[in-house]
Amino acid sequence: MLQSLWGRFRQKLKALSIEYILPQDRSAEASYELLPTSTSPDPQVAMTRKSTFPHAGFLVLFLVPLLLIGVVSAGAYVARIHEVNDTLHAVTEINPDALAIASQLDDERVGGLTRGPLHGLPILIKNNIATNDSMNTTAGSWALVGAKVPRDATVAQKLRAAGAILLGKTNLSQWANFRSLNTSNGWSAYGGQSYGPYFPKEDPWGSSSGSGISSALGLALGCLGTETDGSIVDPADFNNIVGIKPTVGLTSRHLVIPISEHQDTVGTLARTVKDGAQILQIIAGVDPLDNYTSSIPGGSVPDFVAACQLSALSGVRLGIPSNVISILSTNTTEPIVDSFYEHWTFYEKQLPTIILEADFVVNLQQYLSSLIYNPNNITSLADLRRFTQSFPLEDYPDRDTGVWDAALQNWNNTSPQFWPAYQQNLFYGDDGGLLGTLKSYNLDAVILPTHFSSSFAATVGAPIVSVPMGFYPIGSPVSKNSWNLIEAAPNIPFGLSFLGARFDDAKLIGMAYAYEQRTHVRDKVSPYIVPETEIGDVLWT
Repeated sequence: MLQSLWGRFRQKLKALSIEYILPQDRSAEASYELLPTSTSPDPQVAMTRKSTFPHAGFLVLFLVPLLLIGVVSAGAYVARIHEVNDTLHAVTEINPDALAIASQLDDERVGGLTRGPLHGLPILIKNNIATNDSMNTTAGSWALVGAKVPRDATVAQKLRAAGAILLGKTNLSQWANFRSLNTSNGWSAYGGQSYGPYFPKEDPWGSSSGSGISSALGLALGCLGTETDGSIVDPADFNNIVGIKPTVGLTSRHLVIPISEHQDTVGTLARTVKDGAQILQIIAGVDPLDNYTSSIPGGSVPDFVAACQLSALSGVRLGIPSNVISILSTNTTEPIVDSFYEHWTFYEKQLPTIILEADFVVNLQQYLSSLIYNPNNITSLADLRRFTQSFPLEDYPDRDTGVWDAALQNWNNTSPQFWPAYQQNLFYGDDGGLLGTLKSYNLDAVILPTHFSSSFAATVGAPIVSVPMGFYPIGSPVSKNSWNLIEAAPNIPFGLSFLGARFDDAKLIGMAYAYEQRTHVRDKVSPYIVPETEIGDVLWT
């Protein structure tokens, strides 16, 4: 039966003109057409239907009795990617071994071996998380196409060990939004311009743009993203999904292309809190290759899935800061603020970015030195800037290298000036910011619109969980940015964030789950474009 289904999948993918493209088959000229695709759904049709592709619990309940969960879900997800990717540019590549891996995992299940709750379920990962396989890890740049790492990033290795299928890699804001002062969210030279699914040409936000889009449309069970300041929660905010930005040190950053060792973290984007918690459960934990993980209390990880309780908001003390709303709000954010005031109010303090520049110069060089094959001999930020400014597809000078220019002129994190500046930054997040607020008022969490939340927690490495809160109402004016991406329009979603103390991740996940289950905001508006393939299409056609 497995072989029969495998053959039917191959026939279906062939009928859709879907092929697996190996990295060596690509040319620079094909950078904006990395994945052959079938015809995208008619937007008018998509407006009238919702993606019914199921969450993890349903997939396991429905498919485990058939012992076909891996091949069925992988084949269906691949078809869904191809149905929308030519429009949204969310996925940069599909693992050419995905279906073979899925078949192997199904065979294990037939033999009585189940590695964990995600056994045979496909996950997409951001294209700055290294994998030692046929896929590229590029951070969205042609400079790293063909580069090879000695092993998987720790988080990728943990997913494989748990039986998850690494289905492919998602587009991102190039270099995790740490190259240019004049660029757009969701653009990379390698993957093109990605778009959100709730309005044509919608700004996807970033930098985990493709992960946000893919999660919103059910192109995988869920996705991995990374955040330095906003890169998980911002795409969650505007893609109507759940973003879990963990405490810095809860998940390993080993062989994740870095920005700041003090602020970088790997987290999850998924359609439900529980799906995100399931994925986080697998990737969290101590890793001797990332010494920040040694700060996990007791060296053990709490049960994030068990934290998903309806009672998690009962009796908690939530901070509702309100004295900065007039500073941060604009005409385009009025619907967000109005929706938030229906629940709570917010506070945020802007934070400096000098520490990110100081870290990036050194941290990037450490990653580059780990490559076992470096086709363009990029060994430093200066080398990377030279390549970017001279390689035509990197779109320089229309998209500048202003962030790198400043970083190269400045001091780095080994300079004498670094430690005092770092301590000052910590004050803005600690006694003078989030952690000080939590301590002073004996709070369990602070809540505010996700659009304003990330910097509040960034410098102290504190966790954030963002959940859907509302949508721009019908009749809202359409607002574009300088790159003609739509920032505000009817039906574009926005979220609510729960922020807490370091390693209070489980507590925040519980609160977010309780809020999600009481509101079900995500179900109230549909994307304008929706993949058509469902489980039944793959099983019975």
